[in-house]
Amino acid sequence: MKAKVFRGGVWLGAGSSIEQLVRFGRNMILARILAPEAFGTMAIVLSATTLINTLTDIGVREAIIQNPRGEEREYISVAYWLSLGRAAALTAMVFAMAPWVARFFSNSDLTALLRVTSLGIVIGGATSPALFVDMKRLKFKYWAILNHGGAICGVLATIGLSLVIRNVWALVLGAVAENAARTILSYVFYPYLPSFTWSRGASRELVGFSKGLIGLSFLNLVFARADIVVLGKLYSPADLGLYTMAVYLVQTPVSFLMNLFGQTLMPTFAHVRSDTVRENRILVQITSLIVVLGIPVIAFLYFCGHSVLGVVYGHRYTAASGALVVAACVALFNLANGQITTIFYARGVPHLHRRAVALMAAIMIALIYPAAKRYGLLGGQVACLVAVFVGFLFQLARIRALTGLELGRYLKIFFVSAAMSLTVPAVYLSSRLWMPLANPAFTIALGVAGCLLAYVLTTAVLLRGKSFS
Repeated sequence: MKAKVFRGGVWLGAGSSIEQLVRFGRNMILARILAPEAFGTMAIVLSATTLINTLTDIGVREAIIQNPRGEEREYISVAYWLSLGRAAALTAMVFAMAPWVARFFSNSDLTALLRVTSLGIVIGGATSPALFVDMKRLKFKYWAILNHGGAICGVLATIGLSLVIRNVWALVLGAVAENAARTILSYVFYPYLPSFTWSRGASRELVGFSKGLIGLSFLNLVFARADIVVLGKLYSPADLGLYTMAVYLVQTPVSFLMNLFGQTLMPTFAHVRSDTVRENRILVQITSLIVVLGIPVIAFLYFCGHSVLGVVYGHRYTAASGALVVAACVALFNLANGQITTIFYARGVPHLHRRAVALMAAIMIALIYPAAKRYGLLGGQVACLVAVFVGFLFQLARIRALTGLELGRYLKIFFVSAAMSLTVPAVYLSSRLWMPLANPAFTIALGVAGCLLAYVLTTAVLLRGKSFS
């Protein structure tokens, strides 16, 4: 199993790395071609379509991977029709609700933008379900190629369109092209001829698993997208564009890690479920990696975030440097929380995670408006941080009751890494004593040096204490 996870991780890691690098390059280019208003408007479009998309999320992929009989053709057939039927219904919903969304945000252009974007939903719903079987078997080679290859096709299409259209339509059409590329590639690598047979037994089992997911995606969306909705209502599309691009700079590497861990660890935990010793060992190891890499980066962005945004996007985006730092903190706890969630899914008890997400969504709803009014763009991420931290603590209590996780061993890495990350401000502040940091590139270089030093020291301390054993 370790060999399968390693091979799958190599393929997913390589594919996701290339995709994220291409997306990063795309954003650097588009930030200099398109106005911030385009990114703000696109953020609203994505939030609205994702809201409707998650209302009826039934977790077909997770149900197939988790089910011992998920490889059988009758299960695959049911999964296909469930996915396609749901996608078609959602496309119709987005098409009908587009004028309402446009009126809410006082932007008539949103009607057409939403309706075109909705085409990507039904196109994505037609993806070949045969790929789920390979994921269940921990074979990720072709999945990585089609998933990340389709994303790269969409990125290239967006860049090409932006040179001609130079407005938000380039982003919308690029997103549709990305879904189309993934669906086409899914049939290239996983040929599948839909069957018109319907197995009641298979549908009962798949839908039975999905009952634990009812409302989960919607609650996740409330937590993840409430900031976009409120900030989009309170502030201009240009301000929202600055905010979303800064946050996306953090989400790019985080998406890479989320996809890598989620796609490899879900089947891994499914194979070792009920073996609490192995579950806890894997959880501690993965969380240690996340924390060791993440906390020094947060320190780096605190001191160098302004320079990073200026170099990557241009000077006007530096106004969102505060949101960038807080977004990094949100990302760290989200990543750590995600690994606990994977165990819940692998054990077939996703309802345990749903309770945590409900709590996070409630906190987000309560805090987002007053935080946005008081702190401006920064308030969006402040509300997210409070919500995700409380949700993380809630899930820690749940996983401890489920697997007997030793909290002392688990939390130790957070304190060790935080202490070692003091090297970042030490390097940064000491350099200011003998040289003004007017050059952004030099400032970034110093921050990177501090991060590398923190990594070396943290690794040395952990190896000495055998924390990875």
